[in-house]
Amino acid sequence: MAPVRADRLLSLLLLLQNRGRMTAPELAAELEVSVRTVYRDIEALGASGVPVRAERGPEGGYRLMEGYRTRLTGLTDAEAGSLVLAGLPGAARDLGLGAVLASAQLKMEAALPGELAEQARRVRERFHLDAPAWFRDADPVPYLEPIARAVWERRVLRTHYRRWRGEVHREVRPLGLVLKGGIWYLVALAEDTVRTYRVSRFRAVTETGEGFTRPAGFELAAYWTESSRRLEEATRQGTARLRLSPRGQKLLPMQCGAAGVRALADAGPADGRGWVEVELAVESEAVATGDLLRLGVEAEVLGPAGLREAVAAAVRVLADRYAAGR
Repeated sequence: MAPVRADRLLSLLLLLQNRGRMTAPELAAELEVSVRTVYRDIEALGASGVPVRAERGPEGGYRLMEGYRTRLTGLTDAEAGSLVLAGLPGAARDLGLGAVLASAQLKMEAALPGELAEQARRVRERFHLDAPAWFRDADPVPYLEPIARAVWERRVLRTHYRRWRGEVHREVRPLGLVLKGGIWYLVALAEDTVRTYRVSRFRAVTETGEGFTRPAGFELAAYWTESSRRLEEATRQGTARLRLSPRGQKLLPMQCGAAGVRALADAGPADGRGWVEVELAVESEAVATGDLLRLGVEAEVLGPAGLREAVAAAVRVLADRYAAGR
């Protein structure tokens, strides 16, 4: 949806001020409107006294008269708040703040001195943060916008949530949202306990109309760091000893994340074929078996004996299954 016209006209003006000459299709793409709408907006700017010049030909487009600059660059509350997502345009769109963030960035760029504005543009051209992991579709999050609104406005939500052990209906007091590896999580107070919810698992969300007061001293970043540490400690239930081929050493961080990186950092010396021994923190035996099978022939489990046998048993099942298919 295009922004309301007054905001769009200001965005168009700031685009021309910050970037110089732009064509109508370029402006339309930036503002997410039709080229015809751009033509009408250019006429409206001219009628309001803004000196927009049209230049024809292959190198043509629209530009502001030399020396003209607007000072209408004050940030609204929403724009100022959206700047924390400046490096995450996808996340801003998910939260319904895409147009607001674009407007805020234009205003900030217009307010910077020329040299700093040019440096900001160069950084934006050369660096981009893509939060989601490879080869995984983003979670469907149809309730993200109302949840984000409730976080901002401190409104109690009545929710229907799907857990691993079944579904639950619960009133929650949303304290904050976290984007981790492309997945959105809600941190909320429920039944006097701060809990973490995966946003894609909400089956229904409605506002109760009731407000709430945030717990004194609660800090979202501190809570998330401590919660993540506890989760990692709870899930890492043992240590596996492995032999890894040179290719297996490249695969381990991709398959096992930070645990794989730490294991390789403490790896023993390589043998004549380049294989090394490592100690890898693993979850339950069943989970570890699946994780280690993904390394295929590039790894050998040396211990503990139970895990080695579990992997060997899984390999025998696979061998029998494929042998039966011949």
